[in-house]
Amino acid sequence: MKKKSQGVGGTNWPVTILLILGCLTVFFPLYMAVIIAFKQPSEMTNDIAGALSFPSTWSFSNFAEAMRVTDFWNSLGNSLLITVAAVILSLIIHSLAGYAIGRNMGNSRFYKFSYLYIVSGMFVPFAILMMPLVKQTSQMGIGNWVGVIILYVVFYMPMNLLLYSGYLKNIPLALEEAAKVDGASTWRTYWSIIFPVMKPMHATVAVLTALGTWNDVMTPLVIMSGTGKNTLPLAQLNFQTQFGTNYNLAFASYLLALIPILIFYLVCQKQILNGVVNGAVK
Repeated sequence: MKKKSQGVGGTNWPVTILLILGCLTVFFPLYMAVIIAFKQPSEMTNDIAGALSFPSTWSFSNFAEAMRVTDFWNSLGNSLLITVAAVILSLIIHSLAGYAIGRNMGNSRFYKFSYLYIVSGMFVPFAILMMPLVKQTSQMGIGNWVGVIILYVVFYMPMNLLLYSGYLKNIPLALEEAAKVDGASTWRTYWSIIFPVMKPMHATVAVLTALGTWNDVMTPLVIMSGTGKNTLPLAQLNFQTQFGTNYNLAFASYLLALIPILIFYLVCQKQILNGVVNGAVK
């Protein structure tokens, strides 16, 4: 049988066209966000040509005003504190749970049930839990950033447990058996051998958890309301009331909030790719 022609030079044109459309889908909103952030309100027009055109003057005045309105540095500090704490706790607690359950659920009904019970938490909508959580955190005295961090660790445990337990299948038991022969305890084996080996998955879990935590609005809104402290997404809600039609400041603020998490992703990108590849090949 003759192979189907892939076009000139072996190019697969359908795939190429789909990739181009995918790139346009990603980059067009980013392009709009950048040019709107640098435009002045007087340059905002309803026609397509005016909306797509470059600003007449590239000025950072929108960014300076957005930082003032959102109290940027305080809001950034709160977001960083919550995100970093949630990521660190998630890496420690979820990897330990993934190791304990992943290595034992094949031989124990208890661990199998624990795995299914925890993972099933992914199917519970936050809207159902919202009001009980607000009341419970208030009664426990953690209706602040501490309570938000704890809730994030709980919320992302099902997904992270699924990732860690799946990744452990690619780590041979021979490594642990060799450590036991050398007299290492289970605790020593985990921290000295298993935890470092799971570095690619740590990066994947860290980025996914950080993205969800950094961009979340609802959890800080319902838990931290009345504390006088804002995360960046909460501070950006000001634009919907004070600046209902001033998209220039809003997009400038969104770009400022994008920079820290983008840098974090670029740093961890190589490890994420390794985690995906290693998790796909058994």
